[in-house]
Amino acid sequence: MSKADDIFIKNCTEILGNGFSTENEKVRPHWEDGAPAYTIKTFGVVNRYDLSQEFPLLTLRATNWKAAIDEILWIWQKKSNNIHDLNSKIWDSWADENGSIGKAYGYQLGVPYPFKHGVMDQVDNVLWQLKNTPYSRRIMTNIYNFADLAEMGLEPCAYSMTFNVVGDKLNAILNQRSQDTLAANNWNVVQYSALLMMFAQVSGLKAGELIHVISDMHIYDRHIPMIEELMQREKFPAPKVRLNPEVKSFYDFTVEDFIVEEYQHGKPIGKVPVAI
Repeated sequence: MSKADDIFIKNCTEILGNGFSTENEKVRPHWEDGAPAYTIKTFGVVNRYDLSQEFPLLTLRATNWKAAIDEILWIWQKKSNNIHDLNSKIWDSWADENGSIGKAYGYQLGVPYPFKHGVMDQVDNVLWQLKNTPYSRRIMTNIYNFADLAEMGLEPCAYSMTFNVVGDKLNAILNQRSQDTLAANNWNVVQYSALLMMFAQVSGLKAGELIHVISDMHIYDRHIPMIEELMQREKFPAPKVRLNPEVKSFYDFTVEDFIVEEYQHGKPIGKVPVAI
């Protein structure tokens, strides 16, 4: 069975069994019908995924890995903040009439800074350090820019990455302030696992561990029946996932350069209501 399934079920069991309910509290999110979107939440979740063993794709249901990777390329490779550069509609609710999500996500990664080794943005700085100073303890990014929060369509949920090389393996810590377990958990894990694989390949390294730190991991009230159904489903072995070995530059990767084989998974769970 997939270790991603085991971790997902363990997290959901903890949230539903021991989490804190925000019912009757003052909450910001709401459903399309105007009702408050309450959650059951837990604080300080830390999950570890060893990419040298398997790629963490959920098998309890299918994760749309192509759309997930397309989004991470939109943010980290295109450094775009416009939904017209994205091949899905997941950001439509936070975009203005021109398609912009403001100074959020990709915009922040594209801002140049005067590093000691030259003026470059955060992504290029990571790539430069992995090539030139791979054992540095300062290889990191952060897109939670307080000066620009008021001009963001959505304040970043996954906001920082710290990269660390051990031997010939590239590891990373993903910090996330908030996560909708049903809609986003495996989506985010797949995205940043893919990012780690791409950075490792173009730096002559192997993908190691992704450590996912979530401050507020929650299940929305209307998602509980779906989560409970998923937890009882059959689990399948993790699929085989590899990259096109011919790609040498991070900026040359496309979704088609990810080869996913033997991906068995459960049936869809139906339309997932989204809290706004």
